[in-house]
Amino acid sequence: MTSRTSTLSDGVPPAHLHARVDAAIDQALAEQRLVGAVVLVARDGELIHSRAAGLADREAALPMRADALFRLASVSKPIISAAAMVLVAQGRLGLDDAVARWLPAFTPCLADGSPASITVRQLMSHTAGLGYRFFEFDGNGPYARAGVSDGMDQPGITLAENLRRIASVPLLYKPGTAWGYSLATDVLGAVIERVCEAPLGDAVRALVTGPLGMRDTAFAAVDVDRLATTYVNHTPVPRRMREQDVVPVLEGTAGIRFAPARALDAGAFPSGGAGMVGSAGDLLLLLEALRQGGGPLLPAAWVEEMGRNQTGEWGPPDAPGTGFGLGFSVLRDPALAGSPESAGTWRWGGAYGHSWFVDRARALSVVAFTNTLYEGMSGRFVTDLRDAVYAAGMEMQP
Repeated sequence: MTSRTSTLSDGVPPAHLHARVDAAIDQALAEQRLVGAVVLVARDGELIHSRAAGLADREAALPMRADALFRLASVSKPIISAAAMVLVAQGRLGLDDAVARWLPAFTPCLADGSPASITVRQLMSHTAGLGYRFFEFDGNGPYARAGVSDGMDQPGITLAENLRRIASVPLLYKPGTAWGYSLATDVLGAVIERVCEAPLGDAVRALVTGPLGMRDTAFAAVDVDRLATTYVNHTPVPRRMREQDVVPVLEGTAGIRFAPARALDAGAFPSGGAGMVGSAGDLLLLLEALRQGGGPLLPAAWVEEMGRNQTGEWGPPDAPGTGFGLGFSVLRDPALAGSPESAGTWRWGGAYGHSWFVDRARALSVVAFTNTLYEGMSGRFVTDLRDAVYAAGMEMQP
């Protein structure tokens, strides 16, 4: 079951785990909601399920492989957040530092023109007052008019220029007074660059991916031959993503501007929130290191801080009972969420078609990377996979 992308040893799965998880995968493939996927389930530090299914490239009839590379989109966020936390643990960065201490030119104002102060903690918990271009209603929104990149297109600008454009747009709310998913992790990436005095890719490699042996994860594909083709849910079958594509996330919004070729462009600006490429096995290495208390990266106390709900009852509006920690969501009320997961479970995903969660009470980490958006991020497959894991492993009680 193991591959070179994971150092976890094989473990004994609960009864029926393979059958139930494979059934969720097979149904999504048969109903053509997904084209291909890599699914990994680990418990107590052992890999108990691993499957590469479907096709990495449908038109070329290339099967999905366990070490396939995927465009990560927001799966980049826990990686960049972990890098920032390593700096915090080293005493080089403070969670409550003003961002302006590190980025003096980044000074967005409130809607009335008054100044506002954003902290590193607010960037990591998405309470900074920033937004995303793709949430705007049309191409005339403030971020669109400013030419802001969400990190998945190829705008031909630098990170510094994108930050200048972001800062030119008024904040949506006073920092610390609400929750709003945003470009905050891109700003955090710039903070990391400044603290390390190094390009973000080099900093992340030194702080996170290098120590964990995440050899597949970078800001461009390390092996083009392993890069999965991207597909967009469509009727009657998913369509191949175009080289310049716009796909709405929510009805009535402008949508994400995708440029899949960005994954091949080492010169594209490093978007901390959306710009990385990697494998499912690499992400599992990070999640397991954090689940087990930080491993070579962080003292356990700082992992606890990452996984603590920082936002009270604020959180993603489409996820009742969910708050946010420092880099990912935190389940605060399983009953309200209608979820079998334990309270405190970490979860997030990525727009290119990915989801993951860590249930520390059950010593459980699950990674599902697909090449089909948005089914693999927020479609029925995500819930079906979750329910299959818990139905098969109800003996994993906290």
